[in-house]
Amino acid sequence: MSNAEFDVVIYGATGFTGRLVAEYLASEYGKDVAWAMAGRSEDKLKRVRDEIGAPADTPLVVADASDPASLKAMADRTRAVITTVGPYQLYGEALVKACVEAGTDYVDLSGEPAWMHDIIATYSDKAKASGARIVHSCGFDSVPFDLGVYFLQQHVTDKIGKPLSRIKGRVRAMKGTFSGGTAASFAETMKRAAKEPQIIDWLKDPFSLCEDFEGPKQPHGAKVIYEDDLGAWSAPFVMATINTKNVHRSNALMGHAYGEDFVYDEMFLTGPGEKGEQFAHAIANDRSMQDNPPKPGEGPSKEERETGFYDVMFTGETADGQRFTASVKGDKDPGYGSTSKMITECALSLVKDVSRDQTPGGVYTTAPALGDALIKRLTDHAGLTFTIED
Repeated sequence: MSNAEFDVVIYGATGFTGRLVAEYLASEYGKDVAWAMAGRSEDKLKRVRDEIGAPADTPLVVADASDPASLKAMADRTRAVITTVGPYQLYGEALVKACVEAGTDYVDLSGEPAWMHDIIATYSDKAKASGARIVHSCGFDSVPFDLGVYFLQQHVTDKIGKPLSRIKGRVRAMKGTFSGGTAASFAETMKRAAKEPQIIDWLKDPFSLCEDFEGPKQPHGAKVIYEDDLGAWSAPFVMATINTKNVHRSNALMGHAYGEDFVYDEMFLTGPGEKGEQFAHAIANDRSMQDNPPKPGEGPSKEERETGFYDVMFTGETADGQRFTASVKGDKDPGYGSTSKMITECALSLVKDVSRDQTPGGVYTTAPALGDALIKRLTDHAGLTFTIED
């Protein structure tokens, strides 16, 4: 695809998140990247292009998930596609198919493990043959978590010659909202599970994206606990179900660089004492995602996005008691402001940084596909910081 017309096409550019992606690409990279906006309506694309202050000559591409020929034509014109059009189990497979057939790279925001399980089974071999790099979960789920584990394990391996066999991912602080797309994806997954009972098994299995590998028993993370080693209470973390699966898939794709006995879980750290316990139970009993979810296409104000943030800790001990800790922090709200920057940098990393010799065709998570190159991009451009704290 080196002769493609565009480096990147943003598919879904008139939606809430797609618009933020386009705005970020225009402001951060301008003419340095050959990019286009794509969606179902040319009139809406023009309006959004003008509203976000993108150049008037920014190319517009009309494409629709219900029209495979339009998706094929779009995939043929670009080196990579960013898609924010979800739920992906409803609208995603036709675009994956078009990109795989064209040998075009693809990044999405999927937090839908059952759909990802299907894509891995159906398209892995075809993507390897065509050279297309299909990279799932390129937003808050699961970039900070997947790369946070990778970052800490790189450091530990450099220090002591082997990785940690147990890491805890703990959200220390977060301000922001989860996206309407995340809520809609959860609802669609539950609908599918009602018809296909094996979906529940996939959702429960932390290794369901690992293709013929079953690792050791993992913590379930579904109840409030007190963690003696951290001196604090922890609550269930809503994104753990998808993030842990992606971390284990990354480990498998990297030849079990973290070991075949690797244990990993995620929770929300709420602090010590009675106050920490009360906060943990409040989080555990929160049902807003189920009872009053944000709607797709809706999102926080610019001020809310700008004042959002997150701070995630990754920590583990060796058998002889050495503790290693790293953190990943983001400077915008997780579900929109930071996510729109992360998915953009994932696409640009594929296009600009990582050759097919380094990362050949296949269906990936971010750590094995992009690794250090993506960490550098996120640090240089997207407001993320990766820090070793030990």
